[in-house]
Amino acid sequence: MSDGQSWIPPGVDVSVPSAARVYDYLLGGAHNFAVDRLMGDKAEQMMPLARSAARLNRAFLRRAVRFMAEQGVRQFLDIGSGIPTVANVHEVAQDVAPECRVVYVDRDPVAVAHGELLVAGNDRVGVLQADMRDPDSILNSHETGRLLDFDQPIGLLLLFMLHWVPTAADPQSLMKRYREALPSGSYLAISHLASEHTIAEARAVTDRMNKVGGGEVIERTHDEVEAFFGDFELVEPGLVKFAEWRPTGPGDISDDPEVNGIAYAGVGRKP
Repeated sequence: MSDGQSWIPPGVDVSVPSAARVYDYLLGGAHNFAVDRLMGDKAEQMMPLARSAARLNRAFLRRAVRFMAEQGVRQFLDIGSGIPTVANVHEVAQDVAPECRVVYVDRDPVAVAHGELLVAGNDRVGVLQADMRDPDSILNSHETGRLLDFDQPIGLLLLFMLHWVPTAADPQSLMKRYREALPSGSYLAISHLASEHTIAEARAVTDRMNKVGGGEVIERTHDEVEAFFGDFELVEPGLVKFAEWRPTGPGDISDDPEVNGIAYAGVGRKP
């Protein structure tokens, strides 16, 4: 894409890389700037499997959403949805049940702008610009209230998001707020970088993102990530390496066992 196009939302600093736009670039998307592509290229230089890791996380999203929809969930809240790419949540969910409703949330104005373009004309899908660390701004928003019924099960997605919340910001209390807002029968899907399995190349990438991207990536242990589910009941196979959560074909798993274990993933159900 051209970095000088007039659609760029006001206030976007095109000189600073964005995690959402770097992720879009690694997935083969076109909604990114030169600085994001430079960061993505450096990530690949340090960790040649960076694109594979992004693809595996996206594959987990597809499997988790389809699983929830097949359990009867008809409404989804995707926090940190990023820039629209192939197999978005509403596409996967509505393939199972056309009546599914989805609210996408991201703080990146470029992600929000493109999300709005993608879902224009689909009255069952909404896009909200908000920060995951301010749950009330999400849960009490007009768009959430328009599309989601908190008396019925909801599928909440937080994929590759909680590792951006530092320990000092108390991510456990943050997740408690989200869990408490969900009605019985709801599902929660989380993927999170794993401290036990992170290879040196991946740590070099996150260190660089921390220095230039305005954020901090916190890798966590299996027990720390599992705690984010609170009293939700983890569905089989539990919290596992993200490529090992109910894979359905070769595209869900990398040939390299190290990239398969870079992150944990799981889905829990609220009793």
